[in-house]
Amino acid sequence: MKSKLQDYKQLIKFTLSFTVVFSCVICYLLAPKVVEYDWIQIILLFVAGMLVTGSANAINQAVEKDTDAVMKRTADRPVASGRMSVKEAYTFALIAGLVGVFMMYHFFNLSSALVSLFSLFLYAFIYTPVKKISSIAVLVGAVPGALPCLIGWVAGNDDFGAGGWALFGIQFLWQFPHFWAIAWVAHGDYSKAGFKLLPADKGPTKFTAVQCVMYAVLMIPVCMLPYYFGLTGIVSFWIVLVLNGFLVMQCVRLFIAMDIKSARRVMFSSYIYLPLVLLALLADKIHH
Repeated sequence: MKSKLQDYKQLIKFTLSFTVVFSCVICYLLAPKVVEYDWIQIILLFVAGMLVTGSANAINQAVEKDTDAVMKRTADRPVASGRMSVKEAYTFALIAGLVGVFMMYHFFNLSSALVSLFSLFLYAFIYTPVKKISSIAVLVGAVPGALPCLIGWVAGNDDFGAGGWALFGIQFLWQFPHFWAIAWVAHGDYSKAGFKLLPADKGPTKFTAVQCVMYAVLMIPVCMLPYYFGLTGIVSFWIVLVLNGFLVMQCVRLFIAMDIKSARRVMFSSYIYLPLVLLALLADKIHH
């Protein structure tokens, strides 16, 4: 029983799913119509989000079982290692996906349920196969990767307002330096599996480092939008600006040094950056 639960935890990529759903919940709480912390609603949103994200990750592992088996860091996943059948993974994905989308509809609104369904489809059936075809996969994957922010906003506000798109924009752009830093560190593994995830075919190059810097710089004006739209105050504006400067600096260091150590710095900085930005925005939310 314990090992089966452990397998399901791996199947839904629990840590990754938790991070994704965390941003969804924070963006829900940032919506102007959400004026108090209703813990029942927060828990329901969290559970629904985990089910939808877990479903997408389960499909991803069923589709990529042969590829996962080749890579050192993914060889122990339940489907890749043969501990779980493809049929079981798909059955779980179907049930979890349906229950998660239904919960979004029943406890929140139709719009958030439809965006959740679209995000699940895009990640599982478009992004997953494109990874082996072209590095455009990172761009494709960044959309479902950022949609949780919009889903959270829509669940709370029941509209597709500018604030929701600003939060979507922050998480959308953040994924490029974050993901390319991971692909830089795991380049050998990814190449072996046939994944094309870096912007240059020749692996980690100056071009990749320039792109990381470019997207980190692009995030600066986008991160000012929550303040500009009157969602948050001046305190978070400065906190976010400092965090952005820090991330740009790490990307510049990668461009100068061009080594795995610097890529790891970008990767860990990006891990810290996103929750700090979202929490700073939430702590400084303006109640109209």
